Amino acid sequence: MAVQPSLFSPSSLVGQRALVGGSTQGIGRAVAEVLAQMGATITLLARNEDRLRQVATELPVVANQAHDFIVADFSTSAAVASQVNAYLERHPACFDILINNTGGPAGGPILQASPEAFRAAFEQHVVCNQVLAQAVVPAMQTRRYGRIINIISTSVKQPLPDLGVSNTVRAAVANWAKTLANEVAALGITVNNVLPGATVTQRHTSLIEQRAAKTGQSVATIEENLLKLIPVQRFGQSEEVAAAVAFLASPAAGYITGINVPVDGGRTGNL
Repeated sequence: MAVQPSLFSPSSLVGQRALVGGSTQGIGRAVAEVLAQMGATITLLARNEDRLRQVATELPVVANQAHDFIVADFSTSAAVASQVNAYLERHPACFDILINNTGGPAGGPILQASPEAFRAAFEQHVVCNQVLAQAVVPAMQTRRYGRIINIISTSVKQPLPDLGVSNTVRAAVANWAKTLANEVAALGITVNNVLPGATVTQRHTSLIEQRAAKTGQSVATIEENLLKLIPVQRFGQSEEVAAAVAFLASPAAGYITGINVPVDGGRTGNL
């Protein structure tokens, strides 16, 4: 008789498959790597085929996994749905874990944002999450097991300056997730949100550079001011966000659903 892995261990995801969005860089890639290290077989989901192909070959293989990828652009939910459903026709009932993650909307004051910016962000985040959930939940329901984890932002608890569109749409994702969590909880499926704070990623760097260009301050000055707001006095790393995702994706988190988990060094000013 095979020895079953413990609820949360380096092998606790052996035999499971995870669909990970935005997984060619930053937090998404870090999540894909840690889930692979725990034994899950990873299907990467992003728009750049060359990078997807490269990352798929670089993911850890600890339990004879065969990682692969789906090419889809999150700017069009219909394309995401089409590509993922076509994949599921070839690999039926295959995903135990869904990680909803994609790049954030451009920064800027809310009054300067066009209606189209809101529509595009809603499509990219809320609607794409919806079509992905609709694609994977039926098989999760049949198995009475599943994990859906949305990587959002601490702005769902406390809106951030100069991120008008992002603050609005991220909050919509959080409420979508809570609604879904309540609907599928009795099916053995959990739905949770991980909220990264200031984390060293390409987007983090870009937003700081944009603020520097807008205000005339140096990048170093802006970073110093941001660090004053973070009790641990440093920026986070993608791997630290991925560790929180890994726990929520594990069997150990089966009684945790419908919550927001900030990974922000204590920056968020509320519970």
